[in-house]
Amino acid sequence: MSVPDPFSEFTDRDWQTADPGPPVRLAVIGLGWWVREEAIPAIAAGEFCETSVVVSSSREKAERVRDRTPTAEHALTYGEYHDGVAADVYDAVYVCTPNATHLEYVETAAELGKAALCEKPMEASVERAERLVEVCEEHGVTLMIAYRMQTEPAVRRARELIRDGFVGDPILVQGHMSDSLLELIPDPDQWRLDPELSGGCSLIDIGIYPLNTTRFLLDAEPVSVQGRTVSVHDAFSEVDEHVTFQVAFTDDVSAIYSASHNAHGASHLKVLGSEGEITLEPVFFPWDDREVVLRRGGTVDRITFEQVDQMEEEFDYFGHCLRSGTEPTPDGRHGLRDMRTIEAVYESAEEGRWRSVPAGDG
Repeated sequence: MSVPDPFSEFTDRDWQTADPGPPVRLAVIGLGWWVREEAIPAIAAGEFCETSVVVSSSREKAERVRDRTPTAEHALTYGEYHDGVAADVYDAVYVCTPNATHLEYVETAAELGKAALCEKPMEASVERAERLVEVCEEHGVTLMIAYRMQTEPAVRRARELIRDGFVGDPILVQGHMSDSLLELIPDPDQWRLDPELSGGCSLIDIGIYPLNTTRFLLDAEPVSVQGRTVSVHDAFSEVDEHVTFQVAFTDDVSAIYSASHNAHGASHLKVLGSEGEITLEPVFFPWDDREVVLRRGGTVDRITFEQVDQMEEEFDYFGHCLRSGTEPTPDGRHGLRDMRTIEAVYESAEEGRWRSVPAGDG
Protein backbone atom coordinates (compact mmCIF):
# COMPACT_ATOMS: atom_id res chain seq x y z
CA MET A 1 0.00 0.00 0.00
CA SER A 2 1.56 3.28 -1.06
CA VAL A 3 1.51 6.47 0.97
CA PRO A 4 -1.32 8.72 -0.26
CA ASP A 5 -0.46 12.06 -1.83
CA PRO A 6 -2.02 14.16 0.99
CA PHE A 7 0.76 12.94 3.27
CA SER A 8 3.16 15.29 1.53
CA GLU A 9 1.05 18.32 2.52
CA PHE A 10 1.56 18.36 6.25
CA THR A 11 0.85 22.04 6.78
CA ASP A 12 -2.64 21.83 5.25
CA ARG A 13 -5.43 22.43 7.75
CA ASP A 14 -8.09 19.90 6.89
CA TRP A 15 -10.35 21.46 9.56
CA GLN A 16 -10.30 24.97 8.12
CA THR A 17 -13.48 25.87 6.24
CA ALA A 18 -13.75 29.61 6.92
CA ASP A 19 -11.64 32.70 6.36
CA PRO A 20 -10.17 34.12 9.57
CA GLY A 21 -12.33 37.26 9.77
CA PRO A 22 -12.06 39.33 12.97
CA PRO A 23 -9.85 37.51 15.49
CA VAL A 24 -11.36 36.00 18.63
CA ARG A 25 -10.23 38.20 21.52
CA LEU A 26 -8.75 36.14 24.35
CA ALA A 27 -8.31 36.76 28.04
CA VAL A 28 -5.21 34.73 28.90
CA ILE A 29 -5.43 33.54 32.49
CA GLY A 30 -2.22 32.45 34.22
CA LEU A 31 1.11 33.92 33.13
CA GLY A 32 3.65 31.20 33.86
CA TRP A 33 6.58 30.43 31.58
CA TRP A 34 4.52 28.24 29.23
CA VAL A 35 2.07 31.05 28.57
CA ARG A 36 4.73 33.75 28.21
CA GLU A 37 7.13 31.74 26.03
CA GLU A 38 4.79 29.44 24.07
CA ALA A 39 1.13 30.44 24.21
CA ILE A 40 1.10 34.23 23.76
CA PRO A 41 3.64 34.15 20.88
CA ALA A 42 1.60 31.40 19.21
CA ILE A 43 -1.60 33.44 19.52
CA ALA A 44 0.17 36.43 17.99
CA ALA A 45 1.51 34.36 15.09
CA GLY A 46 -1.90 32.87 14.26
CA GLU A 47 -4.83 34.15 12.26
CA PHE A 48 -7.92 33.44 14.34
CA CYS A 49 -7.12 34.79 17.84
CA GLU A 50 -5.45 37.70 19.59
CA THR A 51 -4.61 38.42 23.22
CA SER A 52 -6.65 41.35 24.49
CA VAL A 53 -6.48 40.77 28.27
CA VAL A 54 -3.88 39.14 30.52
CA VAL A 55 -4.69 37.91 34.02
CA SER A 56 -2.33 37.01 36.87
CA SER A 57 -2.15 36.78 40.65
CA SER A 58 0.41 39.59 40.40
CA ARG A 59 -0.62 42.96 38.97
CA GLU A 60 3.02 43.76 38.27
CA LYS A 61 3.50 40.60 36.25
CA ALA A 62 0.25 41.18 34.36
CA GLU A 63 1.31 44.73 33.50
CA ARG A 64 4.75 43.56 32.32
CA VAL A 65 3.20 40.95 30.05
CA ARG A 66 0.58 43.40 28.79
CA ASP A 67 3.27 45.91 27.92
CA ARG A 68 5.13 43.26 25.87
CA THR A 69 1.96 42.13 24.06
CA PRO A 70 0.92 44.68 21.40
CA THR A 71 -2.74 43.58 21.23
CA ALA A 72 -3.27 43.40 25.00
CA GLU A 73 -5.45 46.20 26.36
CA HIS A 74 -5.87 45.27 30.01
CA ALA A 75 -3.82 43.68 32.79
CA LEU A 76 -6.04 42.19 35.50
CA THR A 77 -5.63 40.46 38.82
CA TYR A 78 -7.56 37.26 39.42
CA GLY A 79 -9.99 39.13 41.64
CA GLU A 80 -10.71 41.70 38.94
CA TYR A 81 -11.28 38.93 36.41
CA HIS A 82 -13.82 37.25 38.70
CA ASP A 83 -15.52 40.63 39.15
CA GLY A 84 -16.02 40.91 35.40
CA VAL A 85 -13.64 43.83 34.85
CA ALA A 86 -12.96 44.44 31.12
CA ALA A 87 -15.31 41.61 30.15
CA ASP A 88 -16.41 43.61 27.12
CA VAL A 89 -12.98 43.43 25.48
CA TYR A 90 -12.63 39.64 25.25
CA ASP A 91 -14.73 36.91 23.66
CA ALA A 92 -13.19 33.81 25.22
CA VAL A 93 -10.63 32.73 27.81
CA TYR A 94 -7.54 30.54 27.76
CA VAL A 95 -6.96 29.00 31.21
CA CYS A 96 -3.43 27.87 32.06
CA THR A 97 -3.27 27.93 35.85
CA PRO A 98 -2.53 25.03 38.27
CA ASN A 99 -4.86 22.10 37.56
CA ALA A 100 -6.93 22.37 40.73
CA THR A 101 -7.84 25.98 39.93
CA HIS A 102 -9.19 25.51 36.38
CA LEU A 103 -12.78 25.15 37.55
CA GLU A 104 -13.03 28.56 39.19
CA TYR A 105 -11.75 30.42 36.11
CA VAL A 106 -13.87 28.47 33.64
CA GLU A 107 -16.87 28.91 35.92
CA THR A 108 -16.48 32.69 35.85
CA ALA A 109 -16.03 32.61 32.06
CA ALA A 110 -19.23 30.60 31.67
CA GLU A 111 -21.17 32.99 33.91
CA LEU A 112 -19.94 35.86 31.73
CA GLY A 113 -21.01 34.01 28.59
CA LYS A 114 -17.44 33.45 27.38
CA ALA A 115 -16.11 30.35 25.60
CA ALA A 116 -13.19 28.60 27.26
CA LEU A 117 -10.03 26.85 26.09
CA CYS A 118 -8.87 24.96 29.18
CA GLU A 119 -5.45 23.38 29.49
CA LYS A 120 -5.12 19.67 30.00
CA PRO A 121 -5.60 17.95 32.33
CA MET A 122 -8.89 19.76 32.69
CA GLU A 123 -8.81 19.62 36.50
CA ALA A 124 -7.15 17.83 39.42
CA SER A 125 -10.02 15.42 40.10
CA VAL A 126 -12.88 13.77 38.25
CA GLU A 127 -15.46 15.49 40.44
CA ARG A 128 -14.15 18.98 39.66
CA ALA A 129 -13.80 18.11 35.98
CA GLU A 130 -17.43 17.01 35.92
CA ARG A 131 -18.51 20.30 37.46
CA LEU A 132 -16.41 22.20 34.93
CA VAL A 133 -18.29 20.52 32.08
CA GLU A 134 -21.65 21.02 33.77
CA VAL A 135 -21.19 24.76 34.28
CA CYS A 136 -20.32 25.29 30.60
CA GLU A 137 -23.34 23.28 29.52
CA GLU A 138 -25.59 25.15 31.94
CA HIS A 139 -24.56 28.49 30.43
CA GLY A 140 -24.40 27.23 26.84
CA VAL A 141 -20.76 28.20 26.23
CA THR A 142 -18.17 26.34 24.17
CA LEU A 143 -15.53 24.39 26.10
CA MET A 144 -12.43 22.99 24.43
CA ILE A 145 -9.68 21.04 26.19
CA ALA A 146 -6.21 21.98 24.96
CA TYR A 147 -5.03 18.73 23.38
CA ARG A 148 -2.60 20.20 20.90
CA MET A 149 -1.83 16.77 19.41
CA GLN A 150 -5.28 16.75 17.85
CA THR A 151 -4.35 19.71 15.65
CA GLU A 152 -0.77 18.54 14.99
CA PRO A 153 -0.61 17.82 11.22
CA ALA A 154 1.65 14.76 11.65
CA VAL A 155 -0.86 13.20 14.03
CA ARG A 156 -3.82 14.09 11.82
CA ARG A 157 -2.14 12.53 8.76
CA ALA A 158 -1.29 9.40 10.74
CA ARG A 159 -4.95 9.20 11.70
CA GLU A 160 -5.95 9.35 8.03
CA LEU A 161 -3.56 6.53 7.17
CA ILE A 162 -4.87 4.35 9.98
CA ARG A 163 -8.45 5.01 8.87
CA ASP A 164 -7.45 4.12 5.29
CA GLY A 165 -6.13 0.75 6.46
CA PHE A 166 -2.38 1.30 6.18
CA VAL A 167 -1.64 -0.72 9.33
CA GLY A 168 -4.54 -3.13 8.81
CA ASP A 169 -6.40 -3.80 12.04
CA PRO A 170 -4.75 -1.90 14.94
CA ILE A 171 -3.54 -4.35 17.57
CA LEU A 172 -0.99 -2.73 19.88
CA VAL A 173 0.02 0.83 20.79
CA GLN A 174 3.23 1.83 22.55
CA GLY A 175 3.73 5.35 23.85
CA HIS A 176 6.15 7.29 26.01
CA MET A 177 6.84 10.84 27.21
CA SER A 178 9.52 12.00 29.64
CA ASP A 179 11.46 15.07 30.69
CA SER A 180 13.45 16.44 33.61
CA LEU A 181 10.94 18.63 35.43
CA LEU A 182 13.39 20.02 37.98
CA GLU A 183 15.74 21.13 35.19
CA LEU A 184 12.90 22.78 33.26
CA ILE A 185 11.55 24.42 36.42
CA PRO A 186 14.23 24.32 39.17
CA ASP A 187 11.82 24.81 42.06
CA PRO A 188 11.08 21.92 44.47
CA ASP A 189 8.03 23.84 45.72
CA GLN A 190 6.37 24.16 42.30
CA TRP A 191 2.68 23.29 42.01
CA ARG A 192 3.18 20.15 39.89
CA LEU A 193 4.80 18.51 42.93
CA ASP A 194 1.86 19.46 45.18
CA PRO A 195 -0.81 16.74 44.89
CA GLU A 196 -3.55 19.12 46.03
CA LEU A 197 -2.86 21.50 43.15
CA SER A 198 -1.84 19.01 40.46
CA GLY A 199 -3.84 15.88 41.22
CA GLY A 200 -0.69 13.86 40.51
CA CYS A 201 2.44 14.40 38.48
CA SER A 202 3.90 12.33 35.65
CA LEU A 203 0.73 10.46 34.70
CA ILE A 204 -1.76 13.32 34.84
CA ASP A 205 0.63 15.90 33.39
CA ILE A 206 2.42 14.07 30.54
CA GLY A 207 1.16 10.48 30.55
CA ILE A 208 -2.07 12.00 29.27
CA TYR A 209 -0.36 12.74 25.92
CA PRO A 210 0.04 9.18 24.61
CA LEU A 211 -3.30 8.21 26.15
CA ASN A 212 -5.33 10.96 24.50
CA THR A 213 -3.45 10.80 21.22
CA THR A 214 -4.24 7.10 20.96
CA ARG A 215 -7.91 7.83 21.49
CA PHE A 216 -7.76 10.40 18.70
CA LEU A 217 -5.80 8.23 16.28
CA LEU A 218 -7.95 5.13 16.67
CA ASP A 219 -11.36 6.52 17.65
CA ALA A 220 -11.11 4.03 20.51
CA GLU A 221 -11.99 4.37 24.19
CA PRO A 222 -10.33 2.91 27.31
CA VAL A 223 -12.15 -0.03 28.88
CA SER A 224 -9.78 -1.10 31.67
CA VAL A 225 -6.34 -0.20 33.00
CA GLN A 226 -3.48 -1.43 35.13
CA GLY A 227 -0.75 0.88 36.43
CA ARG A 228 2.38 1.15 38.54
CA THR A 229 3.94 4.33 39.92
CA VAL A 230 7.42 4.81 41.36
CA SER A 231 8.82 7.77 43.31
CA VAL A 232 12.51 7.83 44.29
CA HIS A 233 13.65 11.46 44.33
CA ASP A 234 12.74 13.38 47.50
CA ALA A 235 11.00 16.10 45.50
CA PHE A 236 8.50 13.52 44.22
CA SER A 237 7.71 12.04 47.64
CA GLU A 238 3.99 12.94 47.38
CA VAL A 239 3.43 12.43 43.66
CA ASP A 240 4.31 9.95 40.92
CA GLU A 241 7.83 10.40 39.54
CA HIS A 242 7.64 7.54 37.01
CA VAL A 243 4.58 5.64 35.77
CA THR A 244 3.92 2.67 33.53
CA PHE A 245 0.41 1.63 32.61
CA GLN A 246 -1.51 -0.66 30.33
CA VAL A 247 -4.83 0.19 28.73
CA ALA A 248 -7.34 -2.16 27.14
CA PHE A 249 -9.25 -0.21 24.49
CA THR A 250 -12.40 -0.96 22.57
CA ASP A 251 -11.96 -3.04 19.38
CA ASP A 252 -9.51 -5.35 21.20
CA VAL A 253 -6.63 -2.86 21.03
CA SER A 254 -4.01 -3.02 23.80
CA ALA A 255 -1.63 -0.22 24.79
CA ILE A 256 1.49 0.05 26.92
CA TYR A 257 2.58 3.51 28.08
CA SER A 258 5.28 5.06 30.24
CA ALA A 259 5.90 8.58 31.49
CA SER A 260 8.39 10.26 33.76
CA HIS A 261 9.04 13.78 34.99
CA ASN A 262 12.57 12.82 36.06
CA ALA A 263 14.27 11.13 33.11
CA HIS A 264 15.95 11.80 29.79
CA GLY A 265 13.63 13.74 27.52
CA ALA A 266 11.95 11.56 24.90
CA SER A 267 8.59 11.05 23.23
CA HIS A 268 7.16 8.53 20.79
CA LEU A 269 3.96 6.77 19.80
CA LYS A 270 3.75 3.58 17.73
CA VAL A 271 0.63 1.93 16.33
CA LEU A 272 1.19 -1.70 15.29
CA GLY A 273 -1.42 -3.40 13.14
CA SER A 274 -2.02 -6.64 11.30
CA GLU A 275 -0.42 -5.26 8.11
CA GLY A 276 2.05 -2.57 9.17
CA GLU A 277 3.01 0.06 11.71
CA ILE A 278 3.21 3.84 12.10
CA THR A 279 5.69 5.46 14.46
CA LEU A 280 5.73 9.14 15.41
CA GLU A 281 9.06 10.06 17.01
CA PRO A 282 9.62 12.61 18.39
CA VAL A 283 6.02 13.72 18.69
CA PHE A 284 4.80 15.34 21.90
CA PHE A 285 7.17 18.26 22.62
CA PRO A 286 6.47 21.44 20.62
CA TRP A 287 10.17 22.28 20.24
CA ASP A 288 11.03 18.96 18.53
CA ASP A 289 10.69 18.41 14.78
CA ARG A 290 8.15 15.64 14.32
CA GLU A 291 8.94 12.60 12.16
CA VAL A 292 6.69 9.81 10.89
CA VAL A 293 8.05 6.36 10.04
CA LEU A 294 5.87 3.92 8.05
CA ARG A 295 6.59 0.20 7.85
CA ARG A 296 4.63 -2.26 5.74
CA GLY A 297 5.51 -5.29 3.63
CA GLY A 298 9.26 -4.91 4.11
CA THR A 299 9.21 -1.26 3.06
CA VAL A 300 10.22 1.60 5.34
CA ASP A 301 9.32 5.22 4.57
CA ARG A 302 10.52 8.14 6.67
CA ILE A 303 8.32 11.15 6.18
CA THR A 304 9.86 14.60 6.54
CA PHE A 305 7.79 17.74 6.22
CA GLU A 306 7.60 21.41 7.05
CA GLN A 307 7.08 21.80 10.78
CA VAL A 308 4.36 23.96 12.30
CA ASP A 309 3.90 25.58 15.70
CA GLN A 310 1.65 23.17 17.61
CA MET A 311 0.30 25.91 19.84
CA GLU A 312 -0.46 28.18 16.90
CA GLU A 313 -2.46 25.35 15.29
CA GLU A 314 -4.36 24.76 18.53
CA PHE A 315 -5.33 28.41 19.05
CA ASP A 316 -6.31 28.87 15.41
CA TYR A 317 -8.47 25.74 15.58
CA PHE A 318 -10.22 27.08 18.69
CA GLY A 319 -10.78 30.48 17.09
CA HIS A 320 -11.97 28.86 13.87
CA CYS A 321 -14.51 26.76 15.79
CA LEU A 322 -15.93 29.87 17.46
CA ARG A 323 -16.01 31.90 14.25
CA SER A 324 -17.56 29.09 12.18
CA GLY A 325 -19.99 27.87 14.85
CA THR A 326 -18.32 24.44 14.94
CA GLU A 327 -18.05 22.42 18.12
CA PRO A 328 -14.41 21.51 18.88
CA THR A 329 -13.64 17.81 18.83
CA PRO A 330 -11.79 17.72 22.17
CA ASP A 331 -14.70 19.11 24.19
CA GLY A 332 -15.33 18.78 27.90
CA ARG A 333 -16.94 15.34 27.78
CA HIS A 334 -14.03 14.09 25.70
CA GLY A 335 -11.67 15.35 28.42
CA LEU A 336 -13.71 13.67 31.13
CA ARG A 337 -12.89 10.23 29.69
CA ASP A 338 -9.18 10.95 30.17
CA MET A 339 -9.76 12.11 33.74
CA ARG A 340 -11.67 8.94 34.57
CA THR A 341 -9.00 6.80 32.94
CA ILE A 342 -6.22 8.55 34.86
CA GLU A 343 -8.12 8.12 38.12
CA ALA A 344 -8.49 4.40 37.38
CA VAL A 345 -4.74 4.09 36.70
CA TYR A 346 -3.90 5.73 40.04
CA GLU A 347 -6.37 3.44 41.81
CA SER A 348 -4.88 0.43 40.06
CA ALA A 349 -1.37 1.44 41.15
CA GLU A 350 -2.56 1.61 44.77
CA GLU A 351 -4.51 -1.64 44.67
CA GLY A 352 -2.24 -3.69 42.43
CA ARG A 353 -5.01 -4.88 40.13
CA TRP A 354 -6.80 -4.03 36.89
CA ARG A 355 -9.50 -1.40 37.16
CA SER A 356 -12.37 -0.76 34.77
CA VAL A 357 -12.91 2.70 33.29
CA PRO A 358 -16.48 3.98 33.75
CA ALA A 359 -18.35 3.95 30.48
CA GLY A 360 -20.91 6.48 29.27
CA ASP A 361 -20.99 9.91 27.68
CA GLY A 362 -17.76 11.48 28.80
